[in-house]
Amino acid sequence: MPRSIWKGAISFGLVTIPVKLFSATEEKDVSFRQVHPEDGGRIKYKRVCEKCGKEVPFAEIAKGYEMADGRLVILEKDDLEDLPLASNKSVEVVQFVDEDDVDPTYFNKSYFLQADGPGVKPYVLLRDALTQSGQCALVKVALRSREALALIRPKDGVLLMHTMLWPDELRDGSFAAPAAEVTVSDAEVKMAQSFIEALAGDFVPDEYTDSYREAVETLVRSKAEGVPMVEEGEAPAEAEVVDLVAALRASVEAAKKRREAKAV
Repeated sequence: MPRSIWKGAISFGLVTIPVKLFSATEEKDVSFRQVHPEDGGRIKYKRVCEKCGKEVPFAEIAKGYEMADGRLVILEKDDLEDLPLASNKSVEVVQFVDEDDVDPTYFNKSYFLQADGPGVKPYVLLRDALTQSGQCALVKVALRSREALALIRPKDGVLLMHTMLWPDELRDGSFAAPAAEVTVSDAEVKMAQSFIEALAGDFVPDEYTDSYREAVETLVRSKAEGVPMVEEGEAPAEAEVVDLVAALRASVEAAKKRREAKAV
């Protein structure tokens, strides 16, 4: 069982639910080390003060906040721990909302909430009430030295908490919108819809794998064993798309063939 990263309580009206927090995800990226290619030695970095030139141990490094006028304010560990936040050890429910009302762009990280000690019954109460009402709890919580909005929702008998970004942390994406004068025909839209229908289906996460990570791991094994990699065939060159309808029609036919081959 993983270790909890936080302990606190959910304030559900006058009901208090002691909980433990566990990370719901783990990234499985390919891990590289920086090395000297001549002898394989690892490259190390030192924390050096730019003023005195001395190497500073991690335990002696403080947090500094630079103000707009250039002044540097040094904050000690106790300063941050003593901040008067109501959400410091309490998950405060501020509102109940429909999950569809929250833009997924706001979501940051996901956590499992586990009832702690006497919190089992009120935990089940909140879980079942959310499930039957179709609502999610919007809360405020302080994690990793910062306060965040979060959404608590039931899933597979467990309460999940998704921390969220603040509105001023979302960038304005209007710059990425195509120019208003660019239009497409009804025929092009219908053919695009046909392609969508040809590939439509239920989302089954286990059907997908990280091809890049698998390829890197294969490369590492082949180099470690002194065996040359099997060369892949060249990817077909992308042709310039002139007729969108013709290109989409060909895409629909290819998608149908892939689905038929998969079904066999």
